[in-house]
Amino acid sequence: MTLLQADNPTAQLVDGVMIYIFGLSLLLLLGITIVTIYFVVKYRRSKHPEPTSDVDHNILLETAWTVLPTLIVLTMFWYGWVNYVGLTEVPEGAMEVTATARMWSWQFEYEDGRRETRLYVPANTPVKVRLRSADVIHSFFVPAFRVKKDMVPGLETYVWFQAPKPGSYDIFCSEYCGVGHADMITTVEALSEEDFAEWLVADAPPEHRGLVVMREQGCIGCHSVDGTPGIGPSLYELAGAPREVEIDGQTTNVTIDDDYLIRAIRDASSQVVVGYPAMMPSYDEQTLNNDDLQALVDYMMGRPDRTAPAFDGARLIEINGCIGCHSLDGSRSIGPTFKGISTRDITFIRDGQEFTQKADAEYLMRALVDPSVEMVKGYPDIMPPTDYLSDEELDAIVEHLLQL
Repeated sequence: MTLLQADNPTAQLVDGVMIYIFGLSLLLLLGITIVTIYFVVKYRRSKHPEPTSDVDHNILLETAWTVLPTLIVLTMFWYGWVNYVGLTEVPEGAMEVTATARMWSWQFEYEDGRRETRLYVPANTPVKVRLRSADVIHSFFVPAFRVKKDMVPGLETYVWFQAPKPGSYDIFCSEYCGVGHADMITTVEALSEEDFAEWLVADAPPEHRGLVVMREQGCIGCHSVDGTPGIGPSLYELAGAPREVEIDGQTTNVTIDDDYLIRAIRDASSQVVVGYPAMMPSYDEQTLNNDDLQALVDYMMGRPDRTAPAFDGARLIEINGCIGCHSLDGSRSIGPTFKGISTRDITFIRDGQEFTQKADAEYLMRALVDPSVEMVKGYPDIMPPTDYLSDEELDAIVEHLLQL
């Protein structure tokens, strides 16, 4: 293996600068050491007990030891800056993943919505990782690729890398973030192109039924789903948006809700969006049954797919980092153990008063939605609210906890 790996570009950029600076430093060290030893031997006291030279300056020497170190430092800066810029320039076509750090776990979300606790990537493919923190300052560090970037709450940053070959590469949090910092470890799992393609298919979340219906009915031929202009108005982020429509020849402002969308589909000519041609056909129950209509409306309103399989509570606990603070085997951790939680009495502090009750479904839901209101006695107030989870996901987590 060569010293600088061409197939590991980010490591090559960092290692090139390190080798350059280390090489110059070593050269200067050897030069200064050799000259020092030479002077010590040549001008030792036994041979020259009294100084014999009256030279008090040397313009050439003084210029040399000023200019040469300046040039050396400037070349170090230039080489470091050029390679630093290379670490910020993401190659075209890079796969994008969002990494969220929270005390004390990692979550990686892909463009199709799936979430993982490990970062699965194809080998020999550039990967851009968007970095976010949910609570305190963390730092994303992958030593094998020489990438490291702080993750500050409210600030989105990024890194990119390219795994040179299939394998497992460590990910660390390199910024102290609390008592569970040392356990905040996961991996980059680099897969071959074939294995990654199989992983994509095997673990792909089911497509929203509403989007499937939209394709089946040809809606995407006129309406975009990403906000780009089309023959008809875009179907991107519709819920609660204002819309100017013509009804019986009169221009009216409406707010998009379920009723509006159902009318726009069942009787398209009754309310035409201003600025667009009245060319959309109406869809009766024979063309579009009520179940598919509701799925279509749910998708356009940004709701979960009602026809999708039930959420897996165990999986949700894992990918949302719950086991970073709560053990599953009864051992004491940063937070209360999940084992047998529904059979135990929980003592918590609310409004300065102490209460004790069984951990039933209602209590667990309160603890998930707003954990700072009722803090379990003897444990720190560090659990973040789970407002990023849907009601269906919260229900699945509570149901699973009651079975542990």
